[in-house]
Amino acid sequence: MTPKQEDIEKAKRIRKGDVRTASRLIRNIEDQIPEAKTTIKHIFPHTGKAHIIGITGPPGAGKSTLADALIGSFREKNKTVGVLAVDPTSPFTGGALLGDRIRMQRHAEDHGVFVRSLATRGALGGLSKAVGDAVHVLDAMGKDIIIIETVGTGQQEVEIINHSHTVIVVLVPGMGDEIQAIKAGIMEIADIFVINKADRDGSRQLYAELMAMLDMANISSDGWRPPIIRIENVFEPISFQKKLEELSGKIEGHFQYLMDSQLLGDRLRRKSMMEINEALRASILEPVLKELAENGELEMMAEKLIQKKSDPYSLAEEIAGRYLKNVP
Repeated sequence: MTPKQEDIEKAKRIRKGDVRTASRLIRNIEDQIPEAKTTIKHIFPHTGKAHIIGITGPPGAGKSTLADALIGSFREKNKTVGVLAVDPTSPFTGGALLGDRIRMQRHAEDHGVFVRSLATRGALGGLSKAVGDAVHVLDAMGKDIIIIETVGTGQQEVEIINHSHTVIVVLVPGMGDEIQAIKAGIMEIADIFVINKADRDGSRQLYAELMAMLDMANISSDGWRPPIIRIENVFEPISFQKKLEELSGKIEGHFQYLMDSQLLGDRLRRKSMMEINEALRASILEPVLKELAENGELEMMAEKLIQKKSDPYSLAEEIAGRYLKNVP
């Protein structure tokens, strides 16, 4: 079997929902194995059908618990679910420090659920560089819902909007994250707010502050006003399940709103622009940086900067002129 035939066969197996092939491809994407790109090319035409949900917020807000509960809710509606949990990177192995989320392992025997952890590997925004392609893999597998749960690193979390149709921002009262969330620009990316652990002191104050900020945002009458869902103790199953169903309904309502208002096209365009930027960077910039590092020139350039013998722009223009045509 030729390499091209192998890639076509991998793509077919992924479209049939083969977990082993999908897992291996995602691992190769993370490891930047060149062959992985070829497989992505074959599955890409079969993507674009899933509802992609981003869950973000500060560490300790309960994002994993919420994602786990949403998996159960969507499965009760006979929807297949894929989850990408973006974890901190192990300093020793480069792998996801937390591994596949322990809380979600109760779904391990459910063939309608696929959970995969990705390592940030130094990526800004608490998102792995592999997220975009990993989403395509789950999409091609036929997952109805894809949940991306970010590591929760603060201001750069806004990157999640480039990958998702619906963004859920999870906050917890009493953690002092309210002001941080405002500064981080999370207000601008949230489609739904969740005040988790809402039985804690400060829940009403946080709710009032969010309501006040939404009022000041001056949302137009035909625009989407992010709802605020208060979810209390997970160990109170009746009230927790009721609020979870409310959240699930709002998620579906937001996606329907995007389709009815034709705003879904705007989000798809923004996502496409991000993907082409990432692909250009991987195809043009990264090979150049790799070559410069391997031949020692990158180190020499850094020394020139330290000694003030040149500046970053002049050095960059010199390299661009060497590698690219029509560069002034």
